[in-house]
Amino acid sequence: MSNPTRRLLIHGANGRMGRAVRRIAATDARFEIVGIVSRATPETRVVDGIPFFAASELPAVPEFDVAIDFSLPEAFDGILGECVKRGAALVSGTTGIDDAQRAALESASSKIPLVWASNFSLGVALLHQLVETAAARLPGWDCDIVESHHVHKKDAPSGTALTLGAAAEASGAKPHYASLRAGDIVGEHLVQFTGQGERIELIHRATDRDIFARGAVHAAAWLQGKPAGRYKVGDTLG
Repeated sequence: MSNPTRRLLIHGANGRMGRAVRRIAATDARFEIVGIVSRATPETRVVDGIPFFAASELPAVPEFDVAIDFSLPEAFDGILGECVKRGAALVSGTTGIDDAQRAALESASSKIPLVWASNFSLGVALLHQLVETAAARLPGWDCDIVESHHVHKKDAPSGTALTLGAAAEASGAKPHYASLRAGDIVGEHLVQFTGQGERIELIHRATDRDIFARGAVHAAAWLQGKPAGRYKVGDTLG
């Protein structure tokens, strides 16, 4: 018996990631896009049968089963609260949220299933697990993380590099970071473990930003039927 189509709300739909999610989810038979939310009031209210809403109109959106959110910190409270109110699942890649918002996210996870991540690449999720394993199995080895991104990226180290470093620290390593900004690099992360006379390199290279949108859509489908809780992208693997 096939699973029913999931009613999907896309929040932050006019950003680069939001547009990618719209494009990918539109061709995914597991979803019906029931609404699109952007920061500003849209000039066109319905496109291809899908209603558009401003963020201020969030309470008026149709019923939905899961929301995918790539917005801004100032819009995050609204979509989190709406998901809790409606008992809908949430997949969010909104970064820059503060401590109070992180606490609200944790509280919401007791009521709804949700995934929040700074990086929705399935390959990076697997890399995270490999880093945990390597750090635990190689005590005393040096751990270095080198991340490379395009010249317009301002934060350094990247959020993904810090997340990988946290995985290494949780397993006993003490990571050091280096950041490179060059050209139009989408994203590269090298985690290097060095011992006496040998070195292990774990590398992930992103060549297409669509991988992040595909990962978010994958996570939204995976949440179907899951109990309330806070899940990681890695939980959706296999």
